[in-house]
Amino acid sequence: MMREHSQALMERAAAMVRAGRPGAARPLLAALREAEPDSAHLPALSARVALLEGDLAAARATLDAGIAAAPADVELRKLRADVAQRADDLRTALADAAECVILDSGDAAAKALLGTLLLRVGQVADALTCLDEACAGESVPPGYYVAWAAAQEASGAADRAASTLEHARTRHPTHAAIGIAAMLQALRRDDAARAIAIGEAMREAGCTDARVFGLLGHARSVAGEHAAASRDYQEALTLGPDDPYVRHLVAASGHLPATARAHPEYVRAVFEGYAERFDAHLIALGYRVPGLFRQMLQRLRPDGAPGAVLDLGCGTGLALLTVADLLDGPVVGVDLAPAMLDIARRRGLYAELHTRDLSDFLAEESRRFTLILAADVFCYFGDLAPVLRAIAARLTPGGLLLLSLEAATQATAPWHLQPRGRYAHHPDHLRAAAAAAGLALVELTQEPLRQEAGAPVPGLLAALTPIS
Repeated sequence: MMREHSQALMERAAAMVRAGRPGAARPLLAALREAEPDSAHLPALSARVALLEGDLAAARATLDAGIAAAPADVELRKLRADVAQRADDLRTALADAAECVILDSGDAAAKALLGTLLLRVGQVADALTCLDEACAGESVPPGYYVAWAAAQEASGAADRAASTLEHARTRHPTHAAIGIAAMLQALRRDDAARAIAIGEAMREAGCTDARVFGLLGHARSVAGEHAAASRDYQEALTLGPDDPYVRHLVAASGHLPATARAHPEYVRAVFEGYAERFDAHLIALGYRVPGLFRQMLQRLRPDGAPGAVLDLGCGTGLALLTVADLLDGPVVGVDLAPAMLDIARRRGLYAELHTRDLSDFLAEESRRFTLILAADVFCYFGDLAPVLRAIAARLTPGGLLLLSLEAATQATAPWHLQPRGRYAHHPDHLRAAAAAAGLALVELTQEPLRQEAGAPVPGLLAALTPIS
């Protein structure tokens, strides 16, 4: 009778976890601990409840104890690998995922997890091998198809990646992550019609994810279908009124007032799945900012730039790679997207890398830097005054800030949010914001930054220094 009671408690607790109701699961788990304290199901269920509540530390502690008691438990190790990668502890995540594959070579989910982690640390060929084997069967969780396609695209097989996502959508027509990955890939190829078709197919299949409809509206805006985009944005807002990704896309369409900056969660979402393709994509667009930064440094610091350097929104380190030989001091990088920082870390150019919102980092940092780089960072900020004030406090006397902006082509507003989700600035706003922050303009030029949809993107390149 006791065993039946414990089984019933466990099943009810598991159902609450699957339903995303940690508060309802907790008293059931407490009762299960009293009824059967040695239950093998307790560590995993307790960790899942902690994850639902956003408590990574508690989930990790529970899993550490569970694995210490049962080191061959594959499910516990998979869970700990997931928790570890969320906490950017890739060493533990990789070790646990590899051990899972050793313990059970037929576990497709474990092999897919290992492949996803290998992709994060840049081992693209090994990642693709794992994901090829894992996703060839029918038992892999559908979200891993997104990683499989990313590995294929990172290896240069973009058409194969598109086919993988199409196959995954056929099998899982309402899975939001798969559909979003397919739509984003189409938009990266400037194929808004394809992105619209995917979004419409998901709508017809019954998908109710706010981000899918937000992205569908964005694709329609790119295609010039503004009336239809308005309906999609309204649907996205209804489904996810507080989702920062959705709200930013809707604001970019003009259907909500633009905020003074893009929400960090929007920026992270844009770049986190883009890391392995980021450099190649920008280079294909004729990206000029790193080279322009190099020319500015050579003009303004002809004898080199000694001292500590801060690279804001450093991404993969592409800008630093271009100017590194002109620097003579440690470089600190800050970015929101862990996958971008993984690539930057492999380049070996940074003394420190921080996964932080740059405003939070600047507010909490006490060091000063002789050079601060901000390549294509402020296109996600509207009002530049607050961030320039924060930067001014972190520059040494005589220090230099190099930044790029997308240029507003009309002087109707100091800055505005463009349909593609980035801000454009008028030169007068930069001048005013710099002066208010106590920064003097050393140099300001207008230059095309890259190509987009076959046309140059007008930009501003500026160098600023503290007013003495």
